[in-house]
Amino acid sequence: MMTKNIKYLIVGCLVGCALSTTFTACVDNDDDVPENYYASTKLTAAEFLEERPEQFSDFIAILKRTPYFSMLSTYGSYSSAGLLKYTLFAPTNEGIQRYLQRNGYSSIDQIPTETCDTLARTHIIKKGAFFTTDIGEGALPELNMDDAYIVLSSDSDVTNNNKLVYYINKNARVIERDDSVTNGVVHVINNTIASSSMLLADKIEEDPALTIFSQALQLTGMADSLTKYIDETYTCGDDSVYTGTMERCTSGAAQYTRTFWVGKRYFKYTAFVEPDSVYHRNGINNLDDLKAYAKKVYDETYPEDAGLYDDNPKHRKNPLNRFVSYHLLPRVGQYNSWVVSGTIRERCLDTKLIDPEEYYETMCPGTIMRFAGPPAGLFINRRGVQNRAERGVFIEGVKVLSPSESGSTDQNALNGVYHYLDGILAYTTQVRDVVLNRRIRIDATVLSPDFMNCNGRGRYGEDILTGFKQGYITDWQVSKETFVGVHSDVDYWHSYQANAVCVSGVFDVTFKLPPVPTGTYEVRLGYTPGEERGVIQVYLENEPCGIPIDLRVWGGDPSIGAVADTEDEEENRANDKAMHNRGYMKSMDCWHPGGGDDTMRSLSPLRRILATRYLDSNKTYHLRFRQVLDDPDRYWSFDYIELCPKSVYGSPEGEDTH
Repeated sequence: MMTKNIKYLIVGCLVGCALSTTFTACVDNDDDVPENYYASTKLTAAEFLEERPEQFSDFIAILKRTPYFSMLSTYGSYSSAGLLKYTLFAPTNEGIQRYLQRNGYSSIDQIPTETCDTLARTHIIKKGAFFTTDIGEGALPELNMDDAYIVLSSDSDVTNNNKLVYYINKNARVIERDDSVTNGVVHVINNTIASSSMLLADKIEEDPALTIFSQALQLTGMADSLTKYIDETYTCGDDSVYTGTMERCTSGAAQYTRTFWVGKRYFKYTAFVEPDSVYHRNGINNLDDLKAYAKKVYDETYPEDAGLYDDNPKHRKNPLNRFVSYHLLPRVGQYNSWVVSGTIRERCLDTKLIDPEEYYETMCPGTIMRFAGPPAGLFINRRGVQNRAERGVFIEGVKVLSPSESGSTDQNALNGVYHYLDGILAYTTQVRDVVLNRRIRIDATVLSPDFMNCNGRGRYGEDILTGFKQGYITDWQVSKETFVGVHSDVDYWHSYQANAVCVSGVFDVTFKLPPVPTGTYEVRLGYTPGEERGVIQVYLENEPCGIPIDLRVWGGDPSIGAVADTEDEEENRANDKAMHNRGYMKSMDCWHPGGGDDTMRSLSPLRRILATRYLDSNKTYHLRFRQVLDDPDRYWSFDYIELCPKSVYGSPEGEDTH
C-alpha cells in the first residue's frame, strides 16, 4: 500500500489573488488516486466493503439499514471545486461485535434504526477525502456527518519494532489506512468510533486524573456555564446546508462563491485542565490548597478585590472562580485548531520571525490568552519565538498536551472538549504585564465563537464560504442587508492565515472587541484592497474613526504612499513612518501567500490605523463597519484586527515588521 499527498488544482479568482498553487485535500480526478490495489479496480467506498465480506459484512448490514450505503456507492455532493469525496472509517466485523457486546445487543437486527443511523454518520465525513498524511496530530478539517470531530493520534507499537500506530478518537486503532477509492478514501479500524453523550463538565468529572479541578469546577458553579448544546430556535433548509447558494465574496471573473450555510447552531466549550499530578508537583494536594494558590495569584493580579469575595466561590471576582474560568473558553477547539497549522503553516509562515499565534477571550471576565503553536508544540501564554527570547525576554508558558501525549482517555464531550496541561495556567501579573504586552493580532475568524463551533474556521481545500444567518452570530450585530461568511483556508490568498470573513451587501456590522490589558492602544484593521470592494465608515463605540476608508484604493496611491522596500533600511523606515503619519501601514513580512518569495508586506494588503484609544480591561468596546456605497454587490474581505499597545508602537527601538 502506498500513501502520498493528493493534490488538485484549486481554480477561481479569489480575493486579491495573483497566485495559483496546489493543495493537499480531496481527490477530484480518478487519475490522481494513489497507486494501490484498490485504486486500479476503480471501486467506490461501498464496493470496497462488499469485496471483503469476511471483514465488513456486519458494518455493511448496519449501513444498509440507513440511506448511507447507497450514498457511498456514488460520488459525493457537488461543491465549488467539483465532486466532493467521502472519508469512511470502516470497522471490521470484530469491531462491530465489540460494539454489540458493549451495548447488550445479541445481533445487528436488535440495534434500533435511529441508532444505526447515528452509528453510520459517526463513521463518515461527507465533505472531503482526508488521508493520514494530511493531518499529523489532532482533528481532521471537517466534522463527521454527526457534526463531531474525528481526532487522530499516534503511538509506537513496542511489539512491532516501534512501528507508528494511528488511533481515531483514542479508542479505534487504524489497522489499514489511506485506501483510495473512486469517491474518496477508506480507513479500516478495529473498533467503532465512540460518540459521547456527556456534557463537558460531566466528562471532566468522569476522568479520574482530574479530581481537584473537577471539584473546583463544581464549587464555583462554572460547571453550570457549560451546559448549553444546541440552539433550538435556529433552522436552515438542507438545500442551503448541502447544496449551497452563490454569494458575492470574490474578485475578478469568478464573481461569486458557493456558500454552505450552518445546518445546526451549537454552543460548545473548551477546558484546559491540569491533571492532579501537575497540582501535586506544585504542592497542591486538595481543593483547599488550590483555593490558597488561586487567592495568592489573583489577589496580586486584582489587588482592589483582595479579600472581598473569598467566601463566595460563585462570585465572578472570587479568586477560585477567576482561576477556574480562565481555563474555560466558550468555543470548541481541538489541539490543532488554535493556531494556523498543517500545510498552510509550513508553506506560508516564516517561523523564524514569528510564532504561529492567536488570541482568545476566556470565560474569566476581562481576560484573554495567547496561543503559540508548532513546531515547538502548543503553548498558552508563551513569550518568545520558538525557544528564543523576544525583546530580551523568554517565558515558556504552559504546554498543552497533544492527543498522543494525553493517554488513552477520549477527551471529547457532546458539547466540547478538554485538554491536559503540563503546568499551572493562571492570569498572573507576568501574563498581563509581560506576555500580553505586545502587538495583539486577532484573526477575523476567531471574533465570534460561532465561527469555530460550526467548523467554519479551519476548513480548507476548496473555495467555499460558511454562511451565517443574521441574529445567530455571537458578539456580532448584523443588519438585514448584510451577508457574513467565513472563507475556507486557501493558502494563495493575500490574507493572513489564508482565510477571511467576507462581508457583502449594503452592510452594517458591529462586533465586540476582545479585552486587552488596560492601556493605550492603536486599533488597526488588516485588509486587502480591490476594485470590487466598497467604502466603509468605521466607528469605535459609535464615534467615527476618521473619514471613510476606500477599500478600492491600493497602497501606491498618494493618499497612502506605500513604496516598495529597498536594501536601504533607513529608507524603508522613513517610508513606514510617512505611511503611519497618513494612518496606514504595510502588512506583515512573516506571511508568504502560496509559499512564494513575496510576503504580505511586499504585496497589496494594508493596515489602517482606526484610532488611538485608552482601553480598560473592565469595559466592553465595539467596532462598527458601515458600507457607504449603495451597491449590494460591493464587499469587504475582513482579515484581522490589531490592538497594539503604546509600549510597542511608541518604543525607542520601534515596532518590528512581522
